Amino acid sequence: MTHVTYKIVEHDGGWAYTVDGVFSEPFPNRGAALAAARRVAAEQRVPGRTEMIEYETADGRWHSETAAGNDRPDTDVEG
Repeated sequence: MTHVTYKIVEHDGGWAYTVDGVFSEPFPNRGAALAAARRVAAEQRVPGRTEMIEYETADGRWHSETAAGNDRPDTDVEG
């Protein structure tokens, strides 16, 4: 199972959460960023529908695969 950690950090004159080097929008205070990260982390764990997806890789090749709706990551929030 995949694990995703949302980290609360100071960013762009305010606070944000980050995952794998990608920042959320800035929030005016740490509490707002923490609440948003907790909400997003909870939503990430909610199962969805199993669907066929198509995507293009960096080398220009297209791929089709089944994305299982119940294949959700484990999440947590730090900071």
